[in-house]
Amino acid sequence: MKVPKLNNNDDTYVLVEWLVATGTEVKEGDPVAVLETSKSAEEVPADATGVLRQEIALMADCAPGDLLATIGSPSPIPAPADPVATTAGGAASPAGPVITAPARAAMDELGVTEAQVATLGVNVVRRVDVERLAAESSTRTAPLSKVQQAVGRAVTLSHSTIPAAYAVLDLPLDEELAAARRLTKQVRRPVGLAELFVMAVARLHAEFPLFFATLGDDRSHAVLSETANVGVTFDTGDGLYVPVVHDAGAKSLQEVATKLMEYRVAAMKGDFSAADLADANIAVTLHHDGGITLAIPFIFPGTACALAVTAPQEVLYLDGTEVKSRQVAHIGLAYDHRLVNGRDAARFLNALGRETKALATAE
Repeated sequence: MKVPKLNNNDDTYVLVEWLVATGTEVKEGDPVAVLETSKSAEEVPADATGVLRQEIALMADCAPGDLLATIGSPSPIPAPADPVATTAGGAASPAGPVITAPARAAMDELGVTEAQVATLGVNVVRRVDVERLAAESSTRTAPLSKVQQAVGRAVTLSHSTIPAAYAVLDLPLDEELAAARRLTKQVRRPVGLAELFVMAVARLHAEFPLFFATLGDDRSHAVLSETANVGVTFDTGDGLYVPVVHDAGAKSLQEVATKLMEYRVAAMKGDFSAADLADANIAVTLHHDGGITLAIPFIFPGTACALAVTAPQEVLYLDGTEVKSRQVAHIGLAYDHRLVNGRDAARFLNALGRETKALATAE
């Protein structure tokens, strides 16, 4: 039984839990282990029926294709010695020193790596050893979370492979903001700019198919999508997540609001499934807190566009000869110039304003 490929962002995962012990008889499809990716924890089902033997140590790194467990005949299997920790690619590595819990906490606090700890040449690493290593280092470091490392890989891939362009529309949002308060009471779910823009973007799927497409492998054609799968950014301080509202165009406002409410809770807990984060074909990036007036998102690999929704600002304008004020936001669109040109980007943004107004005025 091999380690499955769970996503396209991570080269390795961490085995965080064995759900069955060595020598336990399992059936095909039974969950046997939990693997942690940079953004979710996934149960791994048995791929056969028989008696399971663990092949990877708890909390060890493993890569897709590594031997996770063997499942043999129902005859008893003697319990093995502790499974061997593996390195990425599946090569066994000698057991390293035992790192005490206080030492592990100090490593996280001080940015000391396991490679540095291995140079100590001791069998048991204590907190004082980690503190000494940190004091000897002339360079201060701060560890990056797995979520942030995954974001870094996505940003690097985006900027190195997608020739992006950007367009911005000043969009008055007084009607939408007033409607959000009314609709919150109507659907009994929180409704704000995020919900309205997800709905509005999804409504444009048929009119602007290239904005939801991917570039073909030979770069001579676009691969069109059947539904609008809208990714929405969430960052509660523990990392950036982009869960997906699948087939958003077929959902009611209440369904979209419910899904985004569930995702907000999951973002606070870091509790997303791989399915939650998969298959986006466009993204709505939210920057409407903290007074942000301009944001340029990167285009997520595998998509053509990313919409930026910023904070509305009070702006004065002339209504005939009368000076009035209104709430205006800079709504930006980053787009893959291989699929979309500036004229169509402008048309898309104006159509988006049309759809948000329609949602705001609908009974």
